Amino acid sequence: MSDTPKPKKPSRQQVFTLLVEIGRKAGDGLPDKATGAALMCFASGIDEAEAVRETVAILKQADTAPLDVTGYGTLAEREEEGHEIDAEERALMQRALDENSVIVAQMTPFFD
Repeated sequence: MSDTPKPKKPSRQQVFTLLVEIGRKAGDGLPDKATGAALMCFASGIDEAEAVRETVAILKQADTAPLDVTGYGTLAEREEEGHEIDAEERALMQRALDENSVIVAQMTPFFD
């Protein structure tokens, strides 16, 4: 038996950009008069479906009420579509990948 560590398999995780619409829920932290919000999230996952499931689960744990999720794809897919992605956004995407996490990059409250 050898004590040499096995080589690490390359991670199959990717980072997906998701736009999550949330409704109101007690304790959600949204401004008083807001009717909901849009959250721009960067979420790691093997595929977009996993990234969506993880994001919704985490947002529910954070006392928010996710209503709808729109996927915008991976960094490469967004670049192919001509999206401009600044250094700050790229850094947040890398952090989501490094930490295998969901990063809420931006929150925009909705008001009627």
